[in-house]
Amino acid sequence: MARSSIPSLVADIGGTNARFARLTADGAPTDFASLSCADYPDLKSAVDAYLDGAAPQDRPRRMVIAVASPVTGDRIEMTNRKWEFSVAALEAGLGLESLRVINDFTAVALSLRHLGADDVRQVGGGAGVPDAPIAVLGPGTGLGVSGLVPTGDGRWTPLSTEGGHVTLASTDARQHAVIGEMARRFDHVSVERAVSGQGLVNLHAALSALEGHEAEQLAPSEITARARDGDDPICAEALAMFCAMLGTAAGDLALTLGARGGVYIAGGIVPALGENFAETVFRDRFESKGRFRGYMRAIPTFVITHPTPALLGLAGLLNDPT
Repeated sequence: MARSSIPSLVADIGGTNARFARLTADGAPTDFASLSCADYPDLKSAVDAYLDGAAPQDRPRRMVIAVASPVTGDRIEMTNRKWEFSVAALEAGLGLESLRVINDFTAVALSLRHLGADDVRQVGGGAGVPDAPIAVLGPGTGLGVSGLVPTGDGRWTPLSTEGGHVTLASTDARQHAVIGEMARRFDHVSVERAVSGQGLVNLHAALSALEGHEAEQLAPSEITARARDGDDPICAEALAMFCAMLGTAAGDLALTLGARGGVYIAGGIVPALGENFAETVFRDRFESKGRFRGYMRAIPTFVITHPTPALLGLAGLLNDPT
């Protein structure tokens, strides 16, 4: 990474957590911290809390923020957190010389070229095709989607998308029934409504309704834990359907982007499943594209195990802004 003497800060702001890091003189992220968004009324308060006690000479002069929301202008309204802000006003309020805001999964896409072998775990497929597009998606509080496209001159362009909000498709009668139950609650049943933390809750509720009883109020982590313990069939089916729908969505994304360089799974949910994820129907659903099964079988899929890939991608952006 390029060296810089300018005090710099990177931040990954999701619906649940706000993650921060400073950059060292050689451009590497350090001094990591994760704050709960629920503890702060707005983004500036969270940034101020991270910087609390910093000497004036150590306060950042430039900053890049990744947010879990569309970035279409100066006004940012987060999708799964009731935070909104003006980029210009935040820059002034923090006393920065420069502030850049990008989508959180654009930042994750930027990290892909910096990840090492120990930062990923392969789940099926062969070897990625060099200089072919790469896809990334990740269920967390919401569902982020992005990709990297080669420009032909040895560089890569990250995509800024809202692909998590495409329409959720069913692949069997049971999924069709679940989506029908979700349609009673939501005007539009997007992939994020099922393939995310809240999506697990939605799947559990829909499956409970189909079984004729009201769903127990459970957090996503509780649904996952009960599913893995094997003593709650509704939780087990919810997690299995989550993995199946993730596989379908990942396969759709691979076909759309021609992502023969590989598909990467980020977010907090899948890495927490560990080696058990490889035993789910994810990969079968990923490959299940009819006449294109052979095409899909060759594409590798990876789980990102690095704890803060977005911060790694933001650091790379600051060090090499071109």
